[in-house]
Amino acid sequence: MARRYSIVALALLLGGQLAAAGQQATAPAQAPTPSPEANFSIFIQGAPIGREQVTVTSTPTGWIIRSSGRIGNPVNLTTSRFEVQYDREWRPVTLEIDATLRSQPLIVRTALADGSARSDITQGGQVTQKTDKVAVDTVVLPNMFFGAYEALALRMRTVKIPADLRAYVAPQIEIALHVLGVTDERIRTSDRTIAAKRYTIVFGNQGGPVPGEIWVDEDGRLLRFRVPTQALEVAREDVVAVSSRVERLGRAGDAQVFIPSNGFSLAGTISVPKAAQPAQTHAKTPVPRLPAVILVPGSGPADRDESIAGVPIFAQLANVLADAGFIVLRYDKRGIGQSGGRDESATIRDFADDVRAAVGFLETRRDVDPKRIAIVGHSEGGMVGMLAASQMKKQVAALALLATPGTSGGELILEQQRYLLDRMSIPEEEKRNRNALQERIQVAALTGQGWDTIPAAYRRQADTAWFRSFLAFRPSEILPKVEQPIAVIQGDRDRQVGPRHANLLIELANGRKKNAGAALFVIEGVNHLLVPATTGDVEEYPTLSDKNVSAKVLDTLTSWLKEKLHVAAARTER
Repeated sequence: MARRYSIVALALLLGGQLAAAGQQATAPAQAPTPSPEANFSIFIQGAPIGREQVTVTSTPTGWIIRSSGRIGNPVNLTTSRFEVQYDREWRPVTLEIDATLRSQPLIVRTALADGSARSDITQGGQVTQKTDKVAVDTVVLPNMFFGAYEALALRMRTVKIPADLRAYVAPQIEIALHVLGVTDERIRTSDRTIAAKRYTIVFGNQGGPVPGEIWVDEDGRLLRFRVPTQALEVAREDVVAVSSRVERLGRAGDAQVFIPSNGFSLAGTISVPKAAQPAQTHAKTPVPRLPAVILVPGSGPADRDESIAGVPIFAQLANVLADAGFIVLRYDKRGIGQSGGRDESATIRDFADDVRAAVGFLETRRDVDPKRIAIVGHSEGGMVGMLAASQMKKQVAALALLATPGTSGGELILEQQRYLLDRMSIPEEEKRNRNALQERIQVAALTGQGWDTIPAAYRRQADTAWFRSFLAFRPSEILPKVEQPIAVIQGDRDRQVGPRHANLLIELANGRKKNAGAALFVIEGVNHLLVPATTGDVEEYPTLSDKNVSAKVLDTLTSWLKEKLHVAAARTER
């Protein structure tokens, strides 16, 4: 799916050891601009699990980064003191950690000099010493101490991209850290707009590369750190607030709207064709009633632009569809961005209720033809869209499913898990054990039985209303109830929801008793993000040079919607 991954795969990635690789680091970073304490929130799978307070201080000899905080389940880490010192050339000098990990003291004292890191480690009552060979300008990044990433953020100011750095996962091992690209971003908060740079990075890993992102503000300070394959996000409080959102591909005439839903409002953006914009300024002026499209995002904490790995999928779709004559509505999922509500307790049925609210909102607009409203869902959003369409047969005129699963959610997760494990260099017996554990987790989540055989950390991730609803959702039960025309659009290099799912969906669509027509479009060379790709693997996402949704996808979707919604037959309000 777009953002969520196998529960077992997530746990394995969080606990996996990183391996060394790569080249020497580049030039030292500039000195930062001192600023007050920064507060960060830590999320796993969109759920907040901890906080960290960080300061960066100038000294006569260099810079000191200090932090404290707490991370709850599944990490259970309390940090009373974290401190790392760098000299004026941003070469690390010392690291000191005083923390409690799973109720056991964790104390680390590391001195770095002349290419060596000498550590005294106290953990679980045992004292050990070790020496690691490291680059003189390595970036010290201990696992789960995110204040350390302030040094990496500052280093980004001077690296020549692409760049190969070294990172010391103290006190374990030094790894390669590749900086692949940078993108300018703008984040609008309640009182200002932050100009930021988003760097695409990849960590070396025994099981394969681990892609990530680090966002840096204009002062070189850390804004956000993300590891999508681990569903991990660390964000500064001013950009994680509900009042903030990233601005992408803004369109002249875009309007910010709030959609009344079940006790809260969804925040969204309306994009309209350029020719229709002037008429909206006069309340009594007759306006053309245009066809409308609702974009339904995939799983995880997706905002209205559905930006994944630097690809703002929905922002691009909205621009193209509006240019083609449609009014387009996209929105932040409940509990995400500027939308109200809570996503941690929501099910697929709840998300379908939000789509129904969006349809009702469009029906009230003077510029929308209520008989020509279509739903376009991506990934899990296709599942949500088909459920909403089955419930609104007279209010929804057409349904497009982009990279949407054709099996139950449970079958899809097992399929994703097998693909991931097949690409890992681990014994076959271990692969079988992990597959068996995933199957037990899913049975327990669906039945409530067997949790006593599941590690507690996995239960905390899997025993949720959303996960149960996702496992149990079956297109074979819902799609036969959808009476509208259906388009299934699929990339042939999608490795998250493979092409076979499109075949399953079109078979179900063609087998409906009330079949208003169904069309299958398989787009060559396109991955799950709907962009051109070589392998289609998740690990490839950060390295993609083309961040634009495939023109073939855009043309196919636009042409189909024009045909089904009769774009040329615009009516005028009297």
